[in-house]
Amino acid sequence: MIEKKLNYQTIPELAESIRKGELSSVQLVEHCFSRIETLDQKLNAFHLVRKESAMEQARAADQALQDGNDPGMLHGIPYAAKDLFDVKGLPTAAGLSLLDQSIAAADANAIQRLSKAGMILVGKTNTVQFAFSGVGINHDHGTPHNPWSREHVLPGGSSSGSGVAVAAGMVPMALGTDTGGSVRVPSSLCGTSGLKTTVGRISRAGVYPLSWTLDSVGMLTHTVEDAALIYQCLQGADVNDEITLGLAPQDVLIKLKEGISGMRLAFAESVFFEDLHPEVEAAVRECGKVFEDLGADVSSIEFPEAQEALQVNPGIMIIAAEGYLLNKKWLEEHFDELDPVVAQRMILGKEVTAGEYVQTCYTARQLRAKAGNALKNIDLLLVPTAPVPAQPVAEVDTTLENYLEQNARYLRHTCIGNVLNMCGLSIPCGFTKDGLPIGLMIYGKPFQEDVVLRAGYAFQQATDWHQRVPDLSWLANK
Repeated sequence: MIEKKLNYQTIPELAESIRKGELSSVQLVEHCFSRIETLDQKLNAFHLVRKESAMEQARAADQALQDGNDPGMLHGIPYAAKDLFDVKGLPTAAGLSLLDQSIAAADANAIQRLSKAGMILVGKTNTVQFAFSGVGINHDHGTPHNPWSREHVLPGGSSSGSGVAVAAGMVPMALGTDTGGSVRVPSSLCGTSGLKTTVGRISRAGVYPLSWTLDSVGMLTHTVEDAALIYQCLQGADVNDEITLGLAPQDVLIKLKEGISGMRLAFAESVFFEDLHPEVEAAVRECGKVFEDLGADVSSIEFPEAQEALQVNPGIMIIAAEGYLLNKKWLEEHFDELDPVVAQRMILGKEVTAGEYVQTCYTARQLRAKAGNALKNIDLLLVPTAPVPAQPVAEVDTTLENYLEQNARYLRHTCIGNVLNMCGLSIPCGFTKDGLPIGLMIYGKPFQEDVVLRAGYAFQQATDWHQRVPDLSWLANK
């Protein structure tokens, strides 16, 4: 059991095995490191691992259970964190070799919460420099290899390493961040479940910032239930991130399994269904039948606010402007040492005027209210996460112009939710004839993660797409 079966077990399954005495936390963590050592030389999901401290924590977790101290289901479960999260004593490199020696003085709030719940951090995953890309390419630390293809195809970004680590069964969960799609795009391309939370739900304190307006913390997991368990742990007020204050936590577990009979779901037409890969559209449209069989009311609506969200933030102006200010030192003093694609994109934020920035932020706030009114009779939207499956890295990374075009294409659907501050869940809903995952995105209104997770859970109980795993024998034999 402590080999093949463990690779893709869910958090509740692992927790049950630990409490039955069939498995120890030490054995589980050792298994994760063994798998990382076997696979990651090729997959490049991890930037660093922390074996000694993780094993020490695992031994302590086992002893705690023996002593009758059980903090809950997450206790003794290993995980990874995108290399934007501060971990005391470890560098937070944010995808840059320049920051490989930037040692964090304290844990990020998310790391603190997971540690308190008894989870064990095994390492930090690779990301795009400054987390500023939807395709997942990093010309400095290297681009993680999507495990669904022998050919090096896009892992999605910027939580690229997190997506690959979970998809390859190296960890049951990995933290990510989402500013324009950075949890949902890798979830879609790597075939995992990925939750983008509403800004304000989870503290960003101790997370390397890209945009104080749009940054959110999320997670990539094997199942929606796993994501709900992690979300339940991470949400809550934090004085070090004032946007979380004054918002009561929600219990997303209490109704997670109650079904979706009577829910009003709609395919959001127009921009979400333009220029799609035909297999992506077919798979996503088929999801409507699944939800109808589950008792939901499924319709199609026009949602022009989606196109307006793309227009209100041209060239992702908000992210570029804020990202430039946050990383001004590196862009001005070390431009030639940065990933040329990321640097050339982010430096454009220098040209954004105060008037343009303020007007964009103001217009976005107005648009959020408009979108809320448009969706007053709809509970959830159904759209493709990414318009196309994962393409070969070599085909995307040819010229700056092609990179920018494809990057915008992969982020087209996800960035809309960031501008409108919606929550969103990407889950597997099919595969192409070439065996590449296709993601369905379930969009919810701001702060309605409970509704999004409930619908995603119901879908996964009725389908088996999330249970399919990549054949990695070609890697293990190398």
